[in-house]
Amino acid sequence: MTMTLEAQPPHIASRPRRAGWLTGLLRVLPIAPTLVFLLVFFIVPVGQILQGGLFDADGAFGLGQFARIAHTPVYAKVLWITFSISLMTAALSVALGYPVAYLLSGLPGRSRERWVLWIMLPFWTSYLVKTYAWMLLLSKTGVLSTIALALGLVRETNGMMPSLTGVLIGMVHAMLPLAVMTMLPVMRGIDERLTQAAETLGAERGMSFFTVFLPLSAPGVAAAGLLVFVSSLGFFIVPTLLGTPKETMIAQLVISSVLDLFDMRFAGALSIVLLVCAVGIFLIYDRVVGLSSLTGEISERRRSARTGGLKLALLLAAGRIASPLARRRFTRRHAFELGAGVGPLRVYTFAVLALLVVPVLSVIPYAFTRANYIAFPPRLFSLKWFGTFLDSPVWQSALIRSFEVGFFTALLSLLLGFGATLALARMTQRASKPLFALLVAPLIVPRIVIAVGLLYLFGTLGLTGTNTGLVVGHTVLAIPYVVVTLAAGFRQFDWCLDDAARVMGASPLRRIATIVIPLLMSSLSAAFLFAFIVSFDDLTIAIFVSGGINTTLPKQMWDDIQLAITPTLAAVSTTLVVLIALVVLISSQLKRHAR
Repeated sequence: MTMTLEAQPPHIASRPRRAGWLTGLLRVLPIAPTLVFLLVFFIVPVGQILQGGLFDADGAFGLGQFARIAHTPVYAKVLWITFSISLMTAALSVALGYPVAYLLSGLPGRSRERWVLWIMLPFWTSYLVKTYAWMLLLSKTGVLSTIALALGLVRETNGMMPSLTGVLIGMVHAMLPLAVMTMLPVMRGIDERLTQAAETLGAERGMSFFTVFLPLSAPGVAAAGLLVFVSSLGFFIVPTLLGTPKETMIAQLVISSVLDLFDMRFAGALSIVLLVCAVGIFLIYDRVVGLSSLTGEISERRRSARTGGLKLALLLAAGRIASPLARRRFTRRHAFELGAGVGPLRVYTFAVLALLVVPVLSVIPYAFTRANYIAFPPRLFSLKWFGTFLDSPVWQSALIRSFEVGFFTALLSLLLGFGATLALARMTQRASKPLFALLVAPLIVPRIVIAVGLLYLFGTLGLTGTNTGLVVGHTVLAIPYVVVTLAAGFRQFDWCLDDAARVMGASPLRRIATIVIPLLMSSLSAAFLFAFIVSFDDLTIAIFVSGGINTTLPKQMWDDIQLAITPTLAAVSTTLVVLIALVVLISSQLKRHAR
């Protein structure tokens, strides 16, 4: 038998190796279009804006722009303010969100989903709508000031905006859901038997929390703080509308440098500062908890590394002496304390969710006012402001353009994201990790950097002011959300079904069409909806790329909100809140149907 095999012709003996090489190529091929797309419309534009920051005003290569930032007190102060506000936002978001994530981590699946549904509503609501709501609440004639004066709590009030307090309130309100959703997967991955063993050994509930659960959840806390911090670096909506010139942040300087001063090189230098900070924090994030946690996955290696010492100290010491009855008794008590009754933790979570949801819903009554101005309490009831919104050619054009761009963005990002995620699911972890990092990089790089880079590129390609340019720019932003959503779905996919179809002779395209897509339909639908919302809500790309009179809905809101706070804006905001609520509800139903 051996001699027969050795005597075979070389091309016959090498056929399995060639077939394996061809199979590997076909598995990697679906990610190629996504990589090319990101190379052209993400890496190249960002590289151009960063390269521009390395040249002086006279075109000579050097660090003059950075010396200008370092030696000009105003710019140095803006950098300090940006990092200070971002750090305070991260600290407050993590501190306020930790108890909420802790509660949700101990709840049963359906109960947790209901709570998460209310967290996702303000999370996906437009930054403009949330900031507009806080303008109505915190202004001198806003809701809070009016109620305080009516109750006699104060004699006079100037409101809490514009001020640093108003900026922090708006930014924490925007980032708190992100902190909760980042910490939750890590907390859910903690082995409950560790706290069981600690209490079996005589530790009080508080001691078991501080000595077992809190250290194990530290990577999630660090990851949430890092993500909130890097996301806050690129904020410009909240500080512009709720702050004073003392709260000016880097992103505002970038916008001013491009649109007002036409100083692209200085904007590039500022973008480099933002990008270096973002990439550094991104690397720390990967080091602390790993990129896989973005999909809710904690690798076994990292989980073992984090829990190994505690397991050795607790489980071996306990000797597994807890009987099944005692273990069931602990689990029931643990579940009761976390999810049942009206305990302090549950009351606190209700209060946090109220602070997240109520400001978003507070804009709705103003949309039905009969008055021609914003005042509290609103004079109900009229639909004329919805008529003004829907009958205005300017608002109609912006609304239609946002829907068109959002639909094609969702379609394109879904096609690119599905192929990329399908290829990643078939790769080894060593090969998929750098590619996954590239795919989610637009989520880490501040949007203002991407927007300025696309302005460079689209100026040469003639795409500025076109729907195609908006679709391309929004697709760059939406791909990470699609990949993260689909990656979570592929983790639960049973590849044995695909193998069985392959053995039966089904081609790769037929297997994808008849097995993969139907079984992942809920994840695909959710990814499509998320991509649509990312596009529909985007303002940063629209400021630089939309151009001309025809703008998107967020850009039109941005232009109007800086002039006056009108009931028409309340009608537009109410429409967006209803749209987001429908998207979140449909996504939740699809997820439940899939299960």
